[in-house]
Amino acid sequence: MSDASPPLDADSLGRTFDGWPGGLRALLETIPSGVFALDERGRIIGWNAHMQTLTGYTLADVHQQRCTVLEGSACNDGPCLAPHARGCSLFAEGRVRARRCSLRCRDGTTLPVLKNAQLVHDAAGEVVGAIEIVTDLRTVTALEAEVAQLRRQVVDRAQRHGMVGRHPAMQRLFEVVEMAGGADASVLVLGETGVGKELVAHAIHQASARRDGPFVRVCCGALPDTLLESELFGHVRGAFTNAVADRVGRFEAAHGGTIFLDEIGDISAATQTRLLRVLQAREFERVGDSRTRQIDIRVIAATHRDLRAMIAAGTFREDLYYRLAVLPITVPPLRERRTDVPLLVEHVLHELGARRGRSPAFTPEALRRLMAHDWPGNVRELRHAVEHAFVLGRGDALDVDALPAHLLDGPAEPQRRQGLDRATIEAALEATGGKRAAAAEALGVSRVTLWKWMKRLGIQPKDA
Repeated sequence: MSDASPPLDADSLGRTFDGWPGGLRALLETIPSGVFALDERGRIIGWNAHMQTLTGYTLADVHQQRCTVLEGSACNDGPCLAPHARGCSLFAEGRVRARRCSLRCRDGTTLPVLKNAQLVHDAAGEVVGAIEIVTDLRTVTALEAEVAQLRRQVVDRAQRHGMVGRHPAMQRLFEVVEMAGGADASVLVLGETGVGKELVAHAIHQASARRDGPFVRVCCGALPDTLLESELFGHVRGAFTNAVADRVGRFEAAHGGTIFLDEIGDISAATQTRLLRVLQAREFERVGDSRTRQIDIRVIAATHRDLRAMIAAGTFREDLYYRLAVLPITVPPLRERRTDVPLLVEHVLHELGARRGRSPAFTPEALRRLMAHDWPGNVRELRHAVEHAFVLGRGDALDVDALPAHLLDGPAEPQRRQGLDRATIEAALEATGGKRAAAAEALGVSRVTLWKWMKRLGIQPKDA
């Protein structure tokens, strides 16, 4: 190895690159980055060939001009503060390390670059200038834009009308919701408590031609039968005690839009009979009134009850069931799409963080506990658990101690011994690129357990 090139001093800095020591000049002209030198007032005095290639400016174009000719965007995370060099962050801080910015080229285009810069001092410690190196980031920014587009596509596939899920069962649900939106038939949404039946109903409304009309929700299980009839159909003044004025019912309020009858399995036989007439004729009378009113509505009903069993027991009308279930839709419970848990957790954390100015995340162990839980309360229970951890967790890392106590007892062992369904396992493998260890961790089981399930279901590993 030959002796190193002498350090830059005031004399060598004052010359252009053509006058610099031979080894240093050759280096500056061959490295795939733009390099330029400034004097103590921020005026350009050196300019390698790659700077000309990047910006279109020759040394003659910029010689003795301040570096503001390039209109750098990130010297101070904004426009350059010069006219005097001492006003910029480089001269204030002494260096710039790996800072992304953009330069204005001769043809008016903007060039994204990564900037590194260093002040140069003389023997007495006085600043005599600076050296700046800029690296072309056009390829990087193009790749970042492509990744962002792919990420948006993944998010678009995982989120529809406020519903979240990558699991095949949810992807099928998204498709059914879109098809149901294109029709105007009655829909019956089935599923356990907390799976998001109202969200599905609202998604169908948003996907329909009635989206600009009202979406009216009635919780049938929250009102006694005597009040539910008035709530649904309205009443006239004097129809009953305390009926001091006419009242518009929910069916009438939903005219031109959608009415969502939640917990339809809880209504009485008398209300079932009257509701059947509304579905058949699209007409009704307010309580205490003889005037028949016509309505233009779509009916979406939902229940967590087994209506077929209720029909067999004589507690639910079979003809009403078939009027409601023209398009039956079943929402899968969260335990059957366990691989959606991280996505749902991220979604809820983002909502909470946007409102409260925080951006925490769960530790791997806490996320494993969330994945291992069977979620009998489904997405509603998950949302409450995440909010519980968000409130109690300290800092940006939400650990196990921030989770609700009932999540710390581990998974329900009987169901674990039976194994998960094929779709859930395949979704976990797809989400982890076919890596069994990562998929097992996401599912909250050991790799050996996952392998046994895969063998029993005939799932071929991609990383074998």
